[in-house]
Amino acid sequence: MSAYHAIQWIDHKLRLLDQRKLPLEVTYLDYEDYRAVATAIREMVVRGAPAIGITAGYGMVLAAQQSQSEAVSGLRADLDAAAAVLCAARPTASNLFYAVDRALKRAADSRLATPEALRKAVLEEAHAIFETECQANLNIGRNALPLVPDDATFIHHCNTGPLATGEYGTALRVIIAAHEAGKRVHAYVDETRPRLQGARLTAWELKQLGIPHTVIVDSAAAHIMRTRGVDLCVVGCDRVAANGDTANKIGTYALALAAHIHGVPFYVVGPTSTIDRAIASGDEIKIEERPAQEVTHVRTCQIAPDDTQVANIAFDVTPAQYITAIITERGVAYPPYKESLAALFA
Repeated sequence: MSAYHAIQWIDHKLRLLDQRKLPLEVTYLDYEDYRAVATAIREMVVRGAPAIGITAGYGMVLAAQQSQSEAVSGLRADLDAAAAVLCAARPTASNLFYAVDRALKRAADSRLATPEALRKAVLEEAHAIFETECQANLNIGRNALPLVPDDATFIHHCNTGPLATGEYGTALRVIIAAHEAGKRVHAYVDETRPRLQGARLTAWELKQLGIPHTVIVDSAAAHIMRTRGVDLCVVGCDRVAANGDTANKIGTYALALAAHIHGVPFYVVGPTSTIDRAIASGDEIKIEERPAQEVTHVRTCQIAPDDTQVANIAFDVTPAQYITAIITERGVAYPPYKESLAALFA
């Protein structure tokens, strides 16, 4: 377990580590209003698909606490309204919708006869979502170990460590688990423009853990593969379609193409809560576009001319044909993904 905590439930409040301030400041923010939680998700106080899901679960708890209704029916109506606000915060990561749906289904239990019982049940469900994700992270690390050579050089994109997932990590957990198992690992860390989650967050986490790493600009990945050698690429996922097409942080698709050309195994890593079996392919995944200032500025420093036109596309979709395997807590899925992903849920 990490020495820091991205998400905590303390004294009926949600506490988030403000990831916008890292690596220069470690600042925690407390939330008592679900609307503020939605804003925190949208403004990336918290980010990473599993962590967004966990946060949304506790946002539903806060909505239940905020409700002034003295009737179960009124409280359920308030939860429905809160769900709409939370789900609108970010459109791509399936974990957000998964967690909110779990909270709503738990609240709909006809055996919950009082508002107090319903509030308790929603809190229990949020805790269960958190625990499920944490256990999934650990199992992902175990399932990935046989795929990692004893001397392993990785390329990792974006941030998928404890900051992004709750406690242990997904794709970064593969690197951490290999390190903990005594394997000699080194990670090339894509900086991950425009918000620099790799340079700011992944490098910070690897430094905490004493794992050797080197930060590179995103466009250097292919050169590193050709000139220095890479054993495997590991990336997270925000949504995986039934056919294996995967949405992840922008730049993932380019990394997959470079890995394909250089014969480097390319692994998508994430919990089964990120697999959306309701969509047939990546063409159905809604791709978020974010504010232009994230591209025209680095923090408060402007780097582009005034009034520059910007397309700040936050995610891309990697076609399944470029993915070597998808590593989950239930096992490793290989092509053809339509069959292997369905088998994980059998």
